[in-house]
Amino acid sequence: MKVSKLLNLIPKEDLEFLAVDTKVDFQVSKLTGISMFRLILFSMICGNRNSLRVMENFYHSAVFKSFAKTGNKTTRFSSIRDRIVTINAVFFEKIFLLLFEKFSHLLNEKKSITRFDSTMVAVSAVFVNWGMKVGSKTNKKQLKFTIGMKGSLPCHVSIFKTQDSLSEDKTIPKAIFQHKPKSEDIVVFDRGVQKRGTFVEFTEQSIQFVTRLKTDASYKIVSENKLQDKPKNATVTIIKDYIVHLKGDHKWIFVPMRLIIATIDETGEEIYFLTNIEKLAAYDIAFIYKQRWDIEVLFKFLKQELNLSHLVSRTENGIKVMIYMTLIVAILLIAYKKLNKLEGYKIPKLKFGNELEAQIIKDIVIRCGGNPAKMAYLFNDS
Repeated sequence: MKVSKLLNLIPKEDLEFLAVDTKVDFQVSKLTGISMFRLILFSMICGNRNSLRVMENFYHSAVFKSFAKTGNKTTRFSSIRDRIVTINAVFFEKIFLLLFEKFSHLLNEKKSITRFDSTMVAVSAVFVNWGMKVGSKTNKKQLKFTIGMKGSLPCHVSIFKTQDSLSEDKTIPKAIFQHKPKSEDIVVFDRGVQKRGTFVEFTEQSIQFVTRLKTDASYKIVSENKLQDKPKNATVTIIKDYIVHLKGDHKWIFVPMRLIIATIDETGEEIYFLTNIEKLAAYDIAFIYKQRWDIEVLFKFLKQELNLSHLVSRTENGIKVMIYMTLIVAILLIAYKKLNKLEGYKIPKLKFGNELEAQIIKDIVIRCGGNPAKMAYLFNDS
């Protein structure tokens, strides 16, 4: 699919509606919500390392002026900084959610599993009075993004800055409840979440989950399920499939859970899977958990190709704006990569940027009364 067709899935009418709905342009005439959306998007895709000064330079480029239709307006990096600090971040959140719905439908991923995990971003403690201190020998503070990923696309983000948010027992369940999974969805997360009360609350709220449990967990067997034959592509061997009661905080939790005990074929290591799903085969549960790893690949992509580790703004509002824009760009690039059957992320990002620039040049030629068809080979139209 061409970049132009992909971007047409974000019609100007939708952006204008969201701008009015969120009042993003209240008392603003130049750096409007739509122009900021286009500036950050353009800078992330076409620049190697986004920053305020990079955005300032792109804003004054002929290619961006044509893309965003900003005319002869000028701006300074300080004005961009101030706008990011004060602009209504809900505008970008709603664009993100709108794009997720559109592209999950386009990629046929509405029924995919939803993975949740967290990634940390470090910033010097000299520059901020917030954040989590990790260890006593570092001058860094940490910011945590807990992200949901449904299928191949990011679908949710929660931001945590306080010291008590170091524990995944606090952040991942909170992000899942904020996301509000549907009853048919299956959420997957790592063994950082261990509170038995969380598993009970998920079950009571009809949230289906798959996770890992520590192998020293205390449990009482309620019943035992019959083991199925091992599939050829399985990388673990199921030993036991139990319905159990777990012990937590020195008391037994009498809400039944399913505990699947297996060994990893390559290492022989014992591994416990925990779920509240009864209808799926044990090997299906193991395979669902194995797919959790895909979110680690997403984090690597966000940090290496979209510069997530660099905070353009250190204010709460600015951080929200930039993380939503990062996930918006991620959705566009992931969709472009999948629809065009490309591998990796670096080359798809480069191709996307080149194709976007070529499309803008074509538009400039047409506006000037020229015929880009005469140079079709430059635009891959031949």
